[in-house]
Amino acid sequence: MRYCLALDLKNDPALIAEYEQYHAQIWPEIAQGISAAGIADLEIYRVGNRLFMIMETTADFSFEQKAQMDATNAKVQEWEDLMWRYQQALPTAKPNEKWQLMTRIFKLC
Repeated sequence: MRYCLALDLKNDPALIAEYEQYHAQIWPEIAQGISAAGIADLEIYRVGNRLFMIMETTADFSFEQKAQMDATNAKVQEWEDLMWRYQQALPTAKPNEKWQLMTRIFKLC
């Protein structure tokens, strides 16, 4: 299954550069947690301060299970706290919501 999500970064070139440096070599525990949750591939794109994530998942993936796994993983929590220094919720986000699931509105084939 493919999921697309969006999130903003704080609109500060220095912070954006730091964020990209962290993502040039994510911590091994983060990559391991992503794979263990059933995410087969994950890409993040940026334009300005807007981020766009594409996730390809296995059939048994669920956002709820991923959230439970993350909540009990101290290294993931450390990473998330660190990343939140650079991120900001979209205007349409609910309280404590980071990445927002996007709705596909067009497909060519």
